[in-house]
Amino acid sequence: MTLPIYIPWDERLVQYNFGPSHPLAPIRVALAMRLAQELGIISAENLVGPVIPATHQQLLRAHSGDYLDAVTRVGKNPEQVALDFGLGSSDNPVFAGMHEASARVAGATLMAANAVWHGDAHHAVNLAGGLHHAQRERASGFCVYNDIAVAIYDLLEQGAKRIAYIDIDAHYGDGVANIFYDDPRVLTISIHESPHTLFPGTGFPHETGGPKAPGSCVNLALPAGTGDQGWLRAFVSVVPQIVDVFAPELTFSQNGADSHIHDPLTHLALSVDGQRYAYQGIHRLAHRHGGKLVAVGGGGYDLADAVPRSWANLLAVMSESELPKDAAIPRNYREFVDAELGVPSGESLSDGQNPWATPIDQGFNAEDPVDSAIMETRLASFGFFGLDPEVNSWF
Repeated sequence: MTLPIYIPWDERLVQYNFGPSHPLAPIRVALAMRLAQELGIISAENLVGPVIPATHQQLLRAHSGDYLDAVTRVGKNPEQVALDFGLGSSDNPVFAGMHEASARVAGATLMAANAVWHGDAHHAVNLAGGLHHAQRERASGFCVYNDIAVAIYDLLEQGAKRIAYIDIDAHYGDGVANIFYDDPRVLTISIHESPHTLFPGTGFPHETGGPKAPGSCVNLALPAGTGDQGWLRAFVSVVPQIVDVFAPELTFSQNGADSHIHDPLTHLALSVDGQRYAYQGIHRLAHRHGGKLVAVGGGGYDLADAVPRSWANLLAVMSESELPKDAAIPRNYREFVDAELGVPSGESLSDGQNPWATPIDQGFNAEDPVDSAIMETRLASFGFFGLDPEVNSWF
């Protein structure tokens, strides 16, 4: 039996926990899963567990042995730090069992990717994953092991020849891009807030891939304050055209919810409705190329409201749920959130917006900073795919 959606899940995934004052609080994942179940978007038959942690050998494909040893060492003695490896900083504080917790998150993404690759499920989701900043030899930006890179390498080892990775987190997916920067089998596309105003300070359009893989890295850096209409205009003016030429065998998406207007760490201005529109766009695009789609979570720091609603929308799109996009949030869920966090959840799955997308070739405005950002990316990347920057829009 092929499941419509496969979700590796057990409660130990929330053990990836930097402590009570850290922005990356695991309760956001637990709340999103709870909300999706209470709304009937997913059920027990979609949940597969226990999660099998990534092995040392699987992790070694994306990380160095010295780095794995450092993570294991400090996790056994949290009083230690290994700052040369990014372990013990304010972004990446050491916690007991760090290796085990990080390997389990990577294992869940591995399970998701393999379920889709082998045809056990059409789509798969690991909301605890999406740790896209982790580098080969360094923790970065709240990310210890790069679960995405670990899973992509696993599929490449199994014979995959073309994998597209689409990152819509507000932050540039630098870890994944750097790891595969010179690998023509992996296309990385990141739509993010400009490096001029947000961590990690890289992800400019001119960063287009290494000498063995020119054009394999596509970066769309949007100005702070970009909302639904500008963001979606950027998406439909760049992403589908390039993905269609690349023709992936499988699509990965990283779905950080920190593009929401209420996120406390970033400066984009999307609604959950705009985010849902983006999820639908990626879902449709994957179906144009065989339908194999693996989605992971990522950033998102409005814990009680935006993140659970955004990811419940993601799960609704991935499962092709018929639930209305403006469905009411159940009272018992709202009461639970208030009791746990002392702040209210939203009352609807929607923010009440109805965004749409207008491609740039229907009217380019050189004085519009969003249009300028779109054109900069098209000029930097379209030529590698035989595309004309002034045509080839889609939607």
